[in-house]
Amino acid sequence: MLYYAKGSPEGSLSNAEARAGLFKALEAIGHRSKVLALPPDFTRFHSRAGELTRWIWEYYGKALTDILPATGTHVPMTQDEIGRMYGTTPGDLFRVHDWRNDVVTLGEVPSSYIREVSEGKLDYPWPAQVNRRLPEGGHDLILSIGQVVPHEVVGMANYNKNVFVGTGGKEGINKSHFLGAVYGMERMMGRADTPVRRVLNFASEKFANDLPIVYMLSVVGREAEGASPDGLAADGPLVLKGLFVGDDEECFLRASELSLEVNFTMVDEPLQKVVVYLDPDEFKSTWLGNKAIYRTRMAIADGGELLVIAPGVRHFGEDRKIDQLIRQYGYVGTPRVLAHTDENPELQENLSAAAHLIHGSSEDRFTITYCPGGLSREEIEGANYRYGDYREAAARYDVDSLRDGYQKMPDGERIFFISNPAVGLWAHRDRFGAD
Repeated sequence: MLYYAKGSPEGSLSNAEARAGLFKALEAIGHRSKVLALPPDFTRFHSRAGELTRWIWEYYGKALTDILPATGTHVPMTQDEIGRMYGTTPGDLFRVHDWRNDVVTLGEVPSSYIREVSEGKLDYPWPAQVNRRLPEGGHDLILSIGQVVPHEVVGMANYNKNVFVGTGGKEGINKSHFLGAVYGMERMMGRADTPVRRVLNFASEKFANDLPIVYMLSVVGREAEGASPDGLAADGPLVLKGLFVGDDEECFLRASELSLEVNFTMVDEPLQKVVVYLDPDEFKSTWLGNKAIYRTRMAIADGGELLVIAPGVRHFGEDRKIDQLIRQYGYVGTPRVLAHTDENPELQENLSAAAHLIHGSSEDRFTITYCPGGLSREEIEGANYRYGDYREAAARYDVDSLRDGYQKMPDGERIFFISNPAVGLWAHRDRFGAD
């Protein structure tokens, strides 16, 4: 059932309008006495989930008993991040998801189904794992909150991914990530119907029907050219383009349709040089920062260059084990990563790391130069990237003055600048959906 749906590529929702729409949806859902909220973490700061969560608390008060950020493999949120993202929402409501230990398995998607959706590439069962608070917490409403945007693992982010990956366990996360990587990231990004999504939908229908889950999905995009009251152009402020609240797939499909209109850029020619900036508050590892690669690789020309200005990147992985595996094997392309996975039990037990290594490679099609604030030349080159000096890159490409899109530098160099890769997908038509 769809409780609320509003959005368009041309307009935007004000805070007052979004809050009223949210309250209208909650009224339609009816009285609840024990509510669990599943918002994203600080890496989705621009999702508007912080405001949505705060309004949920304003509506329910003491009936909102638990807030569990759906961190997946990410590090837990700090108190500072919670305060910045969720404002006056009480800090003592927040819980920590332990993806390696604090999960239960609701059921198992059979290997025959994985074999079917992967076109015979994989043959293993998939456990539908969630944080134990979902089935055991006694909540009469679970609100899954987040942003729908093109995504490298599942095609379009959020919906039941927020449940089975965001609050999922080691085996489920590993196997779902690996399925997406082996099937092919470029075949999935920007699509609502993908092999990974089909597996998640199977799990929702077969194993999670008795969980009282309602989805609150935002679509965020940049202010349309000429529409911003402060005169900014297409690279103006991020605004809420749509809000969709419902308990079934229609909610997700409506949000996905809008997201593809506002978050997807089809460039008119393959890009020779792309410069991406990673906000240091959001991106502290290549595990997160490689959205600079995922979201641009279909737009970059053969022989082109991606330059990543990453002042906050000080790690490769979000936990110690994955960091170690990235350093050990590097972003060396699909054939070598698959060979390493076949030969090494460590990667077999951490398939999400293997998937990430595949996603983070250009497959030798273009060069990737990382300019990190906290990793050395030896570390970056050891992971199979080119190293760039952050200070030199920041001096040449002043991210505070550059506008998103095509830019011509004073010396004539032509670049395509992206200030936040997490809010979009860029492609050239010859590569969009290429097998």
